Amino acid sequence: MRALKARVQVLSTGWKLLIQKGPSQLQFWLIALVIGIASGGAALAFRKGIEWLQASLYGTNDLAHLHSFASTLPWYWILMLPAIGGLVVGGILNWFTPDGRVRSVADVIEGAALWEGRVEKRAGLGSALASLITLSTGGSTGREGPVVHVAAVMSSWIANRINANGITGRDLLGCAVAAAVSASFNAPIAGALFALEVVLRHFAVHAFAPIAIAAVAGTVINRLEYGGMTEFVLPLEGSLAFYVELPAFLMLGILSGLVAVVLMKSIFWADDIGTQLQEKIRLPKLLRPALAGLMLGGLAIFFPHIIGVGYETTSLALTGKLVLHELVVFAVIKVIAVSITMAGRMGGGVFSPALMVGALTGLAFGIIATAVFPNVSGSETLYALAGMGAVAAAVLGAPISTTLIVFELTGDWQTGIAVMSAVSLSTALSSRLVDRSFFLTQLERRNIHLAAGPQAYLLSMVRVVSVMRDIDGGRAPDAAYCWELIEQGIYVDGNTTLEVVMPIFETSGSTFIPVVTLGGEGDAPELWGVIYQVDALKAFNKALAATAHEEHS
Repeated sequence: MRALKARVQVLSTGWKLLIQKGPSQLQFWLIALVIGIASGGAALAFRKGIEWLQASLYGTNDLAHLHSFASTLPWYWILMLPAIGGLVVGGILNWFTPDGRVRSVADVIEGAALWEGRVEKRAGLGSALASLITLSTGGSTGREGPVVHVAAVMSSWIANRINANGITGRDLLGCAVAAAVSASFNAPIAGALFALEVVLRHFAVHAFAPIAIAAVAGTVINRLEYGGMTEFVLPLEGSLAFYVELPAFLMLGILSGLVAVVLMKSIFWADDIGTQLQEKIRLPKLLRPALAGLMLGGLAIFFPHIIGVGYETTSLALTGKLVLHELVVFAVIKVIAVSITMAGRMGGGVFSPALMVGALTGLAFGIIATAVFPNVSGSETLYALAGMGAVAAAVLGAPISTTLIVFELTGDWQTGIAVMSAVSLSTALSSRLVDRSFFLTQLERRNIHLAAGPQAYLLSMVRVVSVMRDIDGGRAPDAAYCWELIEQGIYVDGNTTLEVVMPIFETSGSTFIPVVTLGGEGDAPELWGVIYQVDALKAFNKALAATAHEEHS
C-alpha cells in the first residue's frame, strides 16, 4: 500500500513539474511518440470510416473502382445521395461552427502562426465529421485536410493540458500533422517535411527529431492495416532521355502552374458566387451544402469519376489508360466539381483533387509531346507523374514535401529530375499569381496576412495595451497635448494591435499616439494612456527576435 502511494506521489510530482516547467527533451520525444500514434490512429479511423460508409451507400466493397461501379447505379440515387449528404453536413456545421465554415489546413497554419499551436476544438471535430460525410456521399475533395485538423485538435488538447508555451505548442502541432499526413499516404518522409514546410513554415533543427518520430509512428499505424503498398502502382519505370527531354518537363511545369492557378481561383470564385447567391435568395446556411450536393449529383450522373477522392481516375492517368479528349474533359469537370464542393462548404481537402487534375494534365501534355517528338521521348506516363507533382506542389505551396509525396505514393524514385523540374517552375509561377499557396490565399481572403512572413503578421499579435504608457504613470506627455491630438483624429483604441498603430505613426509623423477607450455611440472617448513609436518598435523587434530564435534553434 505504501509502495502504491509512493508511486502515485512520484507521478503527481512529475505531472506538476511537467506543467510548471514544461517537458524535458526525453519527455517531449515520448509525447511526440504518443501524439504520432494517436494522430495516425485518427487518420486511419477517418479513412476506414469513409471506406465503410461509401461501401454501405454505394453498395460496393471495391472502392478502388468506385466510379466505375457508380455508373451502373440508378441515376436518381447518384443525384440524391450527395444532396442528402450535403443536408447532413449543413446540420453538422450549423451545430458545431458559428459561421458554417469547414476548418482545414489553413486554420492549422493560422493556429501555428498566431495562436501558439492551438486550433478550435469543437469546430474542428465538427468539420472532420462533416468532411467524412461529404467524402462518403459523393463530395469531390480529399481527406488530407480533415485529418490534419483533427490531429491538430488532439495536439492542442495536449498542449493545453501541459500548459505548453508557443514553441512547444507549435512543435506538438507539427508532430500531429506529420503523423496524420504520414498515416494518410503511407509517406513518412513527406509527412515530416509537410509539417515543417507548410504548417510550421520553417526547418528548425530542434523540431525535426520529434516530428520525425511522430511521422514514423503514424506510418507504422497505416502499415499495420494496409502493409507497405503504395497508393498508386506504375506499370513500369519511366525512361527519360535526360538532356533532350528536360525542356519538355520545364514546359509542363509552366502549364501545371497555370492549371493550379485556375483550380485555386475557380474555388475562390465559386465561393464568392455562392456567398452572393446565398445572400441574394436568403438561403439558410444550413441548406448551402445540400444545394451544392444536388449540383454535384447532377454532374455525377454524366461524370461519375468526380465522386469522392478520385484515386481510380488518377491511377488510370498514371498508367496511361485514358485518351486525350477524356483527359481534357475529366480535368475540366474535376475543377468544376471541386469548386462546387468547396463553395458549398461541404468539407474535405484540396490535395487529392490537385493530384488528380495534375495527373490528367500531365498525361495530356505527354501524349502530345511524345507524338510530336516520338524518337526522343520517354514514357508518356512519366509526364502524368510529373504533372501530378507539379500541380499539387503549386496548390500546396510545398515543392519539397509534395515532390517526396509523389515519390512515396508511387514508389518510383527513378524520375526525380523530371518531377523536380516540373515542380520548380510550377511553384515559381503560381506563387506570383496567388498569395504563395491555396492555404495562404484562403487566409489572405480572411484578412490574415501570413503569406508575407512574420514581419507582416507579428504586428497583429502585439496589443496596444501591452506596450502603452499609463497616462498617470509619470512617463506620459501632458494630457492637454494628448487631447489636442485626439481632436485632430490622431488616437487609437487600447484594444487594437500594432498592425493598426504603425501606419498612424507613418502618416501623422508624431512620436507618440494617445490611447483611448471608445465608449458607446455618441460618447466621448476616455484617455487611457499613450503609445510611443520607440516602444512599439521595441516590441516588434522583440517579437521578430523570438521568431528568428525559434526558426534557427
